[in-house]
Amino acid sequence: MASSEAGEVREEEEREDVTMAKLGSYGGEVRLLVDGEESAAEEIMLLWGIQQPTLSKPNSFVSQSSLKLCIDSCGHSLSILQSPSSLGTPGVTGSVMWDSGIVLGKFLEHSVDSGMLVLQGKKIVELGSGCGLVGCIAALLGGEVILTDLPDRLRLLRKNIETNMKQFCLRGSVTATELIWGDDADPELVKPMPDYVLGSDVVYSEGAVEELLETLGQLCGPNTTIFLAGELRNDAILEYFLEAAMKNFRIGRVDQNLWHPDYCSNRVVLYVLVKK
Repeated sequence: MASSEAGEVREEEEREDVTMAKLGSYGGEVRLLVDGEESAAEEIMLLWGIQQPTLSKPNSFVSQSSLKLCIDSCGHSLSILQSPSSLGTPGVTGSVMWDSGIVLGKFLEHSVDSGMLVLQGKKIVELGSGCGLVGCIAALLGGEVILTDLPDRLRLLRKNIETNMKQFCLRGSVTATELIWGDDADPELVKPMPDYVLGSDVVYSEGAVEELLETLGQLCGPNTTIFLAGELRNDAILEYFLEAAMKNFRIGRVDQNLWHPDYCSNRVVLYVLVKK
């Protein structure tokens, strides 16, 4: 988007009344997406106009060619194993870390530290856990965490849990199990319903949106709060997801001033969702 168009978008946003509200169990105020035929399209126009993701450096916080990613969180040093050789396999993106996962994990840490979020003793399910960083951070913050992914992704996921979590005296707990979006969720995931559902970089193709939303619907009760972080790669896919999700969920975008100050990226967006 040209700079003149971006300026027009900023001016338009300033002129319009922006609805700020708290959603679910998150204590910060988020920008609500208002229901309407053009709401998803307007959100995409604002996002690409304000953040201009294509002008920002990708993978600012990760190195996808490395076999290991080291990051400090909650007073601990985490070593997340990656499998760069698997990245070339069609449909396999969870074998390495992405900026959206780093942003979401550090957002959770910052939100707990600032009193915006309580994870201690809460049931948390993560979708598409990949290398497992986000779920491990949630466990360090006191959550009772279940990480989920496809069957062929569980080996790396469990290795990272074992490598990082066994050496710490956890405030919470963390396990990993198989979950195929669109299939009936195992009882351990839904009885009782999770307090939180997490996902980073889970909106990556139109073909997966229906199954993702079906699974989110299964996992979410009236008191469940969803946090989804995503890479701003394809405006059409994100618009498709938002338009479909707004039928059953209230959605709010978390402004970057509420993220961890050292882990902000114009190539990432963070949403909070609750069931209508």
